[in-house]
Amino acid sequence: MKTKDSRLFCLIISFTLIFCLCLCTSFNQVQAYDQTIQSRAALLMEAHAGEIIFAHNEHEKLFPASVTKIMTLLLALEALETGEIGLEDEVPVSGNAASFGGSTLFLSQGDIVDLESLLIGITVGSGNDAAVAVAEYMAGSEEAFVERMNKRALELGMKNTNFVNCTGLHHDDHYTTAYDVALLSREIVKYPRFFNWSKIWMDENFLEGKIKSEKVYLSNTNRLIRSYQGCDGIKTGFTNESGHSISASALRGETRFIAVVLNAPSSDIRYEEAVNLLNYGFANYSNIPLAGKKEVVARLAVEKGTLREVDVVTSDILCLLVKKGEEPHYTTEIVLPESLEAPLSLEEKVGKMRVMEGETVLKEVDLEVSQEVKRASLPQLFRRYMEIWLKFGR
Repeated sequence: MKTKDSRLFCLIISFTLIFCLCLCTSFNQVQAYDQTIQSRAALLMEAHAGEIIFAHNEHEKLFPASVTKIMTLLLALEALETGEIGLEDEVPVSGNAASFGGSTLFLSQGDIVDLESLLIGITVGSGNDAAVAVAEYMAGSEEAFVERMNKRALELGMKNTNFVNCTGLHHDDHYTTAYDVALLSREIVKYPRFFNWSKIWMDENFLEGKIKSEKVYLSNTNRLIRSYQGCDGIKTGFTNESGHSISASALRGETRFIAVVLNAPSSDIRYEEAVNLLNYGFANYSNIPLAGKKEVVARLAVEKGTLREVDVVTSDILCLLVKKGEEPHYTTEIVLPESLEAPLSLEEKVGKMRVMEGETVLKEVDLEVSQEVKRASLPQLFRRYMEIWLKFGR
């Protein structure tokens, strides 16, 4: 009797273990995205790795509406980085800028507003008048600024994008794609300052004492900022021609996903589909950070330079996106010469940092010098050789 009971007990344990193993396996497997997409185009990208997880009509040219302003803001952030403009710059509002309708900050001709306030108004309230004022301040005219927008789009690989204005107000020749918006969004999230603006939910007294209209009730057009865990940007858009659109970014731990939804039939569907995409990403993937942008990985000797050594840094973030439940097998390698020779320009590429799986390159970033190194003059080289001779030659 004891033998039968023992066999029965073992059988129950075996089935329990098999069931648990199957259950754990099913939890660890990446599930296919099975939600219905009602929008015209959609895409999910992991921002740090730059990998696309899901895409639907991602290269179809569509009207972006105010999602356009991501490029307007990116150009401003880049100019701030180089010192071309400053946050406290006083920006005059022209009659042209003040004449714009749609989403506005109710700016008046002759108003003078600090640049950061205008950038906040563009990010949070999608102010068309503010966007034009910034464009005119930076480039002299909106037309000249749009040239910069299109040039930068090409540099980012946005091959199916054409901008006609800096606001996103409808024009038949003003278009982009979900893929291109993801590339643009991935670039802007590299600027921490942007999130100081994009996470503002409300300001009932915005621009108080700064404009003739006295003040503005500012409210964030992206409701996911309040309702979705980790959401910190980026931009919504709507016109009758474009439908409802959004590029939404959310960060949890080391993993940041960007969900792009273009031409949704309603605002609710726009948000619902963005949330579904983000949920899918966080449920099935995680990011392994390997190197930060501008992280020092080596210090190399420089021959015939004004500096004898220079730091070598990563040109961008290097990370690896992995499926949850899978054990990643990878190695990293740094490919650099033993020394460098002057002259070296700032950010000159001198090597690679790679993520390898066996002989296969999974990911790589360029390695570059952290500063300019000019070629040393003959007197400098002579003194250097004399120092070496005096130190080691006797």
